[in-house]
Amino acid sequence: MKSPLIPTTAGLILLSGPALADLEYTLGSGATVTFYGQLNPAIISVDDGRDTETNLLDNDLSSSRVGLRYAAAFGDSIFRFRLETGLGLPNSTEVSQAGSDYSRFTRDDIRHFDFSLEGNWGRVSLGQGSMAADGVAEVDLSYVGTALYSYTADSNASFLFRDGFDVLSGPAIADTTDNFDGSRRGRIRYDSPDISGFTFSASAGENILDQEDEGEYYDVGVFYNATIGGGAELSAGLAYQRRDLNTADRSDIVASASVLLQNGLGFTVATGDRDDDAGSDPRYYYAKVSYEADWLAMGKTGFGLHYWDGSDFNVDGSDSDVWGIGVVQEVSRLNTDLYLTYQEYDYSDGTGDFQDNSTIVLGALWTF
Repeated sequence: MKSPLIPTTAGLILLSGPALADLEYTLGSGATVTFYGQLNPAIISVDDGRDTETNLLDNDLSSSRVGLRYAAAFGDSIFRFRLETGLGLPNSTEVSQAGSDYSRFTRDDIRHFDFSLEGNWGRVSLGQGSMAADGVAEVDLSYVGTALYSYTADSNASFLFRDGFDVLSGPAIADTTDNFDGSRRGRIRYDSPDISGFTFSASAGENILDQEDEGEYYDVGVFYNATIGGGAELSAGLAYQRRDLNTADRSDIVASASVLLQNGLGFTVATGDRDDDAGSDPRYYYAKVSYEADWLAMGKTGFGLHYWDGSDFNVDGSDSDVWGIGVVQEVSRLNTDLYLTYQEYDYSDGTGDFQDNSTIVLGALWTF
């Protein structure tokens, strides 16, 4: 089955033409307005052990979106506003063996409606936007991180595992793998200025886009960036996040780190541990080795191999494993990254072993 609602990957690249000029405008007051966005169509083929389903979809790995940023001086500080929304295209999380359930555009597609004030004392943000832990599980300096990173269920989240009798009796893939990364909420947030490479953040908020979510969310986090060893880049993050919901409190400790050597070799790791009053207490470990080089005139090439291992996802006593390989090719003239990934998913619990799921993704991420 193929969706007629978005262009093919190759067609998108041809229609995009040369890279667009920066869409930044300076107003008479000196304030700036910047428009930006991206499209990310992908051909996704999912094999559940018996059947294979192939679709052309918007890849939830980094969904298609548009936005604007406004910045203006405010005394010795800078006032900023950011508006960003998804486009509501047929999404890779909305397809399974049972068919498709496209939501089109909903309020959940609103990613940012965010005001902030920034000075040498740090930054205060208010509105719909990133909590302090957003991105803490996905610190990744590799170029292949565009397509291969610590969250592994973007392309096949709703597909069910098939048991040994070919029955779709297993859980959805998204219930068996996660990285516990932070969220976007209606929140107030503070970020410290850079302190010897460290930035400290704290936030508190609610899910203002979902009226059925009565939880209160609290995050604290710290991020670190540095150049070490004569030119190697190092980035890391650590966060604690908590959701209070009457009888169903939940808390996570999440961390990740990435190093990129001058020769193009990179290493990325992540881990997370969840304490959930409403269910099991899962944990995971993640590792990736990557390499990147400027072999082609069109732009940088990145390769990666990664492995994710989790326990107690979905139910106590379960085991989940994901491994995958990927390549990303930059086409700098078109502001496009072409990518190809293969990932294999294994899950077992007290009811038995399930057939492996394998997923191939061929996509193009075009930004402007």
